[in-house]
Amino acid sequence: MTIIQTFILGIIEGITEFLPVSSTFHLIWTSRLLGLVQSDFVKLFQVFIQSGAILAVVFLYWKEILRSSALMKRLILSFIPTALVGYFLYGMIKGVFFENIQFTTTVFIVIGAVFLIVEYLIGRRIITIKKEIAILTYRDAILVGLFQALAVIPGVSRAGAVLVGMMFLGYRRDESAKYSFMLSIPTILAASVFDFWEMKDIALQDSGSILTLTIGTVVAFVSAYFGISWLICYLQNHSLVIFGWYRIALGIILLLVLSMSP
Repeated sequence: MTIIQTFILGIIEGITEFLPVSSTFHLIWTSRLLGLVQSDFVKLFQVFIQSGAILAVVFLYWKEILRSSALMKRLILSFIPTALVGYFLYGMIKGVFFENIQFTTTVFIVIGAVFLIVEYLIGRRIITIKKEIAILTYRDAILVGLFQALAVIPGVSRAGAVLVGMMFLGYRRDESAKYSFMLSIPTILAASVFDFWEMKDIALQDSGSILTLTIGTVVAFVSAYFGISWLICYLQNHSLVIFGWYRIALGIILLLVLSMSP
Protein backbone atom coordinates (compact mmCIF):
# COMPACT_ATOMS: atom_id res chain seq x y z
CA MET A 1 0.00 0.00 0.00
CA THR A 2 1.20 3.49 -0.84
CA ILE A 3 1.00 6.47 1.52
CA ILE A 4 -1.74 8.02 -0.62
CA GLN A 5 -3.79 4.80 -0.52
CA THR A 6 -3.29 4.66 3.25
CA PHE A 7 -4.53 8.23 3.69
CA ILE A 8 -7.55 7.71 1.43
CA LEU A 9 -8.67 4.54 3.21
CA GLY A 10 -8.10 6.15 6.62
CA ILE A 11 -10.29 9.11 5.66
CA ILE A 12 -13.00 6.84 4.23
CA GLU A 13 -13.00 4.70 7.38
CA GLY A 14 -13.17 7.64 9.77
CA ILE A 15 -15.96 9.42 7.92
CA THR A 16 -18.13 6.41 7.10
CA GLU A 17 -17.73 4.42 10.33
CA PHE A 18 -20.33 6.51 12.13
CA LEU A 19 -22.46 7.62 9.20
CA PRO A 20 -25.32 5.24 8.30
CA VAL A 21 -23.67 4.27 5.01
CA SER A 22 -21.61 1.14 5.89
CA SER A 23 -17.88 1.71 6.30
CA THR A 24 -17.18 -1.89 5.24
CA PHE A 25 -18.99 -1.33 1.95
CA HIS A 26 -17.07 1.88 1.24
CA LEU A 27 -13.72 0.35 2.18
CA ILE A 28 -14.30 -2.66 -0.08
CA TRP A 29 -15.28 -0.50 -3.03
CA THR A 30 -12.57 2.13 -2.42
CA SER A 31 -9.92 -0.59 -2.22
CA ARG A 32 -11.24 -2.00 -5.48
CA LEU A 33 -11.14 1.42 -7.19
CA LEU A 34 -7.59 1.99 -5.89
CA GLY A 35 -6.54 -1.29 -7.45
CA LEU A 36 -5.91 -2.98 -4.10
CA VAL A 37 -6.44 -6.72 -4.00
CA GLN A 38 -8.26 -7.90 -0.86
CA SER A 39 -5.09 -9.49 0.47
CA ASP A 40 -4.66 -10.56 4.08
CA PHE A 41 -2.82 -7.31 4.88
CA VAL A 42 -5.47 -5.10 3.25
CA LYS A 43 -8.16 -6.91 5.26
CA LEU A 44 -6.09 -6.46 8.42
CA PHE A 45 -5.60 -2.77 7.63
CA GLN A 46 -9.35 -2.25 7.18
CA VAL A 47 -9.98 -3.84 10.57
CA PHE A 48 -7.12 -2.22 12.47
CA ILE A 49 -7.82 1.39 11.47
CA GLN A 50 -11.24 1.08 13.10
CA SER A 51 -9.38 1.56 16.38
CA GLY A 52 -8.69 5.14 15.32
CA ALA A 53 -12.40 5.77 14.83
CA ILE A 54 -13.12 4.24 18.24
CA LEU A 55 -10.55 6.49 19.91
CA ALA A 56 -12.43 9.49 18.51
CA VAL A 57 -15.62 8.32 20.26
CA VAL A 58 -13.75 7.71 23.51
CA PHE A 59 -12.20 11.18 23.27
CA LEU A 60 -15.61 12.81 22.79
CA TYR A 61 -17.80 10.80 25.18
CA TRP A 62 -15.69 9.12 27.89
CA LYS A 63 -16.79 11.54 30.62
CA GLU A 64 -20.48 11.13 29.80
CA ILE A 65 -20.20 7.33 29.82
CA LEU A 66 -18.18 7.03 33.04
CA ARG A 67 -20.39 9.34 35.09
CA SER A 68 -23.54 7.32 34.36
CA SER A 69 -23.64 3.74 35.63
CA ALA A 70 -27.16 3.39 34.20
CA LEU A 71 -25.88 4.23 30.73
CA MET A 72 -23.01 1.77 31.08
CA LYS A 73 -25.44 -1.01 32.05
CA ARG A 74 -27.57 -0.34 29.00
CA LEU A 75 -24.55 -0.28 26.71
CA ILE A 76 -23.53 -3.68 28.07
CA LEU A 77 -27.04 -5.04 27.49
CA SER A 78 -26.98 -3.75 23.91
CA PHE A 79 -23.54 -5.24 23.32
CA ILE A 80 -24.40 -8.77 24.47
CA PRO A 81 -26.76 -9.76 21.58
CA THR A 82 -24.28 -8.40 19.04
CA ALA A 83 -21.41 -10.25 20.70
CA LEU A 84 -23.30 -13.54 20.66
CA VAL A 85 -24.35 -13.22 17.02
CA GLY A 86 -20.88 -12.08 16.03
CA TYR A 87 -19.17 -14.92 17.87
CA PHE A 88 -21.30 -17.67 16.38
CA LEU A 89 -22.03 -16.30 12.89
CA TYR A 90 -19.39 -13.72 11.94
CA GLY A 91 -16.88 -16.24 10.64
CA MET A 92 -19.45 -17.92 8.41
CA ILE A 93 -20.88 -14.64 7.12
CA LYS A 94 -17.42 -13.21 6.51
CA GLY A 95 -16.40 -16.25 4.50
CA VAL A 96 -19.58 -16.33 2.40
CA PHE A 97 -20.53 -12.69 1.80
CA PHE A 98 -17.45 -10.45 2.14
CA GLU A 99 -16.08 -11.58 -1.22
CA ASN A 100 -19.50 -11.26 -2.91
CA ILE A 101 -19.55 -7.60 -3.86
CA GLN A 102 -22.85 -7.92 -5.78
CA PHE A 103 -24.58 -9.19 -2.64
CA THR A 104 -23.05 -6.45 -0.49
CA THR A 105 -24.12 -3.76 -2.96
CA THR A 106 -27.67 -5.13 -3.11
CA VAL A 107 -27.91 -5.08 0.70
CA PHE A 108 -26.58 -1.51 0.61
CA ILE A 109 -29.49 -0.49 -1.63
CA VAL A 110 -32.13 -2.37 0.38
CA ILE A 111 -31.10 -0.69 3.64
CA GLY A 112 -31.33 2.68 1.88
CA ALA A 113 -34.95 1.86 1.05
CA VAL A 114 -35.52 0.95 4.72
CA PHE A 115 -34.30 4.43 5.72
CA LEU A 116 -36.84 6.02 3.40
CA ILE A 117 -39.67 3.81 4.70
CA VAL A 118 -38.91 4.63 8.35
CA GLU A 119 -38.70 8.35 7.60
CA TYR A 120 -42.01 8.13 5.70
CA LEU A 121 -43.65 6.52 8.74
CA ILE A 122 -42.25 9.28 10.94
CA GLY A 123 -43.50 11.93 8.54
CA ARG A 124 -46.99 10.40 8.64
CA ARG A 125 -46.77 10.32 12.47
CA ILE A 126 -47.16 6.56 12.50
CA ILE A 127 -43.88 6.56 14.41
CA THR A 128 -43.17 9.32 16.94
CA ILE A 129 -39.56 10.09 17.86
CA LYS A 130 -39.34 12.09 21.09
CA LYS A 131 -37.44 9.87 23.54
CA GLU A 132 -33.93 10.56 24.84
CA ILE A 133 -31.36 7.90 25.77
CA ALA A 134 -31.65 9.01 29.41
CA ILE A 135 -34.92 7.02 29.55
CA LEU A 136 -33.69 4.03 27.52
CA THR A 137 -35.24 0.92 29.08
CA TYR A 138 -33.50 -2.44 29.54
CA ARG A 139 -35.88 -3.97 27.01
CA ASP A 140 -35.09 -1.32 24.43
CA ALA A 141 -31.36 -1.68 25.10
CA ILE A 142 -31.56 -5.39 24.26
CA LEU A 143 -33.65 -4.69 21.15
CA VAL A 144 -31.08 -2.14 19.99
CA GLY A 145 -28.42 -4.82 20.40
CA LEU A 146 -30.45 -7.14 18.17
CA PHE A 147 -30.77 -4.41 15.54
CA GLN A 148 -27.03 -3.84 15.70
CA ALA A 149 -26.40 -7.56 15.26
CA LEU A 150 -27.79 -7.26 11.72
CA ALA A 151 -24.64 -5.33 10.85
CA VAL A 152 -22.63 -8.56 10.69
CA ILE A 153 -24.06 -8.68 7.17
CA PRO A 154 -21.80 -6.50 4.98
CA GLY A 155 -23.59 -3.51 3.50
CA VAL A 156 -26.06 -3.07 6.37
CA SER A 157 -24.10 -0.48 8.42
CA ARG A 158 -23.81 -0.83 12.19
CA ALA A 159 -24.58 2.86 12.71
CA GLY A 160 -27.53 2.67 10.32
CA ALA A 161 -28.99 -0.41 12.02
CA VAL A 162 -28.80 1.21 15.46
CA LEU A 163 -30.18 4.53 14.21
CA VAL A 164 -33.17 3.00 12.43
CA GLY A 165 -33.80 0.56 15.27
CA MET A 166 -33.87 3.28 17.91
CA MET A 167 -35.99 5.60 15.78
CA PHE A 168 -38.44 2.73 15.29
CA LEU A 169 -38.56 2.47 19.09
CA GLY A 170 -39.32 6.20 19.35
CA TYR A 171 -35.93 7.78 20.08
CA ARG A 172 -34.80 11.07 18.56
CA ARG A 173 -32.39 10.92 15.63
CA ASP A 174 -29.56 12.80 17.35
CA GLU A 175 -29.99 10.80 20.57
CA SER A 176 -29.98 7.57 18.56
CA ALA A 177 -26.78 8.64 16.83
CA LYS A 178 -25.11 9.44 20.15
CA TYR A 179 -26.03 6.02 21.56
CA SER A 180 -24.77 4.42 18.36
CA PHE A 181 -21.41 6.15 18.83
CA MET A 182 -21.10 4.99 22.44
CA LEU A 183 -22.18 1.45 21.60
CA SER A 184 -19.50 1.31 18.92
CA ILE A 185 -16.77 1.30 21.58
CA PRO A 186 -17.26 -2.26 22.90
CA THR A 187 -18.68 -3.55 19.61
CA ILE A 188 -16.00 -2.46 17.17
CA LEU A 189 -13.24 -2.90 19.73
CA ALA A 190 -14.22 -6.53 20.29
CA ALA A 191 -14.49 -7.23 16.55
CA SER A 192 -11.18 -5.51 15.84
CA VAL A 193 -9.31 -7.36 18.58
CA PHE A 194 -10.77 -10.68 17.40
CA ASP A 195 -9.78 -10.10 13.78
CA PHE A 196 -6.39 -8.61 14.65
CA TRP A 197 -5.51 -11.56 16.85
CA GLU A 198 -6.24 -13.94 13.98
CA MET A 199 -4.03 -11.92 11.61
CA LYS A 200 -1.42 -10.52 14.00
CA ASP A 201 1.48 -12.29 12.30
CA ILE A 202 0.82 -10.31 9.11
CA ALA A 203 1.23 -6.99 10.93
CA LEU A 204 4.54 -8.05 12.45
CA GLN A 205 6.16 -9.09 9.19
CA ASP A 206 8.04 -5.80 8.73
CA SER A 207 8.26 -2.27 10.10
CA GLY A 208 6.60 -0.90 6.95
CA SER A 209 3.39 -2.74 7.82
CA ILE A 210 3.34 -1.25 11.31
CA LEU A 211 3.94 2.26 9.92
CA THR A 212 1.09 1.85 7.42
CA LEU A 213 -1.29 0.69 10.17
CA THR A 214 -0.26 3.61 12.40
CA ILE A 215 -0.77 6.26 9.71
CA GLY A 216 -4.15 4.81 8.73
CA THR A 217 -5.28 4.75 12.36
CA VAL A 218 -4.29 8.38 13.01
CA VAL A 219 -6.03 9.56 9.84
CA ALA A 220 -9.15 7.57 10.78
CA PHE A 221 -9.16 9.19 14.24
CA VAL A 222 -9.06 12.74 12.86
CA SER A 223 -11.70 12.17 10.17
CA ALA A 224 -13.96 10.27 12.61
CA TYR A 225 -13.78 13.14 15.11
CA PHE A 226 -15.13 15.59 12.56
CA GLY A 227 -17.60 13.07 11.13
CA ILE A 228 -19.16 12.42 14.55
CA SER A 229 -19.47 16.12 15.36
CA TRP A 230 -21.06 16.85 11.98
CA LEU A 231 -23.61 14.03 12.16
CA ILE A 232 -24.90 15.03 15.60
CA CYS A 233 -25.47 18.60 14.40
CA TYR A 234 -27.04 17.42 11.15
CA LEU A 235 -29.53 15.04 12.75
CA GLN A 236 -30.81 17.68 15.15
CA ASN A 237 -32.62 19.31 12.22
CA HIS A 238 -32.56 16.79 9.38
CA SER A 239 -33.72 13.25 8.61
CA LEU A 240 -32.03 10.15 7.17
CA VAL A 241 -33.65 10.68 3.77
CA ILE A 242 -30.46 11.98 2.16
CA PHE A 243 -28.61 8.86 3.32
CA GLY A 244 -31.37 6.62 2.01
CA TRP A 245 -31.25 8.15 -1.47
CA TYR A 246 -27.45 8.20 -1.39
CA ARG A 247 -27.34 4.46 -0.73
CA ILE A 248 -29.90 3.69 -3.42
CA ALA A 249 -28.30 5.91 -6.09
CA LEU A 250 -24.72 4.84 -5.38
CA GLY A 251 -25.70 1.18 -5.12
CA ILE A 252 -27.49 1.21 -8.49
CA ILE A 253 -24.54 2.95 -10.16
CA LEU A 254 -22.10 0.40 -8.76
CA LEU A 255 -24.29 -2.53 -9.82
CA LEU A 256 -24.30 -1.09 -13.34
CA VAL A 257 -20.50 -0.81 -13.18
CA LEU A 258 -20.30 -4.45 -12.12
CA SER A 259 -22.62 -5.53 -14.92
CA MET A 260 -20.34 -3.86 -17.48
CA SER A 261 -17.15 -5.32 -16.01
CA PRO A 262 -15.61 -8.26 -17.89
